Amino acid sequence: MVHVIKKIQRPPEEIIDKFRTLGSATVYEASGRSGSVHPSIKPLRPGMKIVGPAVTVKCAPGDNLMLHKALEVAEPGDVIVASTGNYPFAGYFGDLMATYAVSRGIAGLAIDGCVRDSSSIAEMGLAVFCRGTCIRGTTKGLLGLINHPILFGEVIVSPGDLVLGDDDGIVIVERDRIEEVLEASLNRARKEEEKARVLSSGVSTVSYNRLDRVFAQLGLVEESS
Repeated sequence: MVHVIKKIQRPPEEIIDKFRTLGSATVYEASGRSGSVHPSIKPLRPGMKIVGPAVTVKCAPGDNLMLHKALEVAEPGDVIVASTGNYPFAGYFGDLMATYAVSRGIAGLAIDGCVRDSSSIAEMGLAVFCRGTCIRGTTKGLLGLINHPILFGEVIVSPGDLVLGDDDGIVIVERDRIEEVLEASLNRARKEEEKARVLSSGVSTVSYNRLDRVFAQLGLVEESS
């Protein structure tokens, strides 16, 4: 078995750049409400955003050996997406690893476990999404997998899939669907801008979305004015 796959297909950079202007919620809705990572995986600090192709890592529980290898394998602009074997209760990633990641131009880390040295990592500007922080250390003696499909926050992530994360959460876009989802996302963003202009004029969301009919069908009873 090959543990580490180094050559993966990535989306074109010009397409990745267009996703940088979009929010995760918009992309999630536009993709048919697919790819939403479990909301317990959050940005380490508010305002962090990650956009880039996934380099996937499967770590053994409580062991970060394969994360170290992934930092060597990943290319500038990649997002390392790591599963921890359903054992989040350790600091799998710290400031020294973050220092090396920044030096290599890694776009960010998304991990279904915890990290530590959070203040230092945030100061470096590396975008990290995780389940929280934990000071407990890990071992470095168990093999895992790099660039194989993994289950991450209830979503199957394959190497080269697009990872987009912001304060609302993370959405995964399958590489084979990326152009289709981009077009749908840009169209949705334009419609949302138009809707915002209408609502700012004082039109209610009930009126705009024609929700009076829904209330009527449900038998809503209001107090008289």
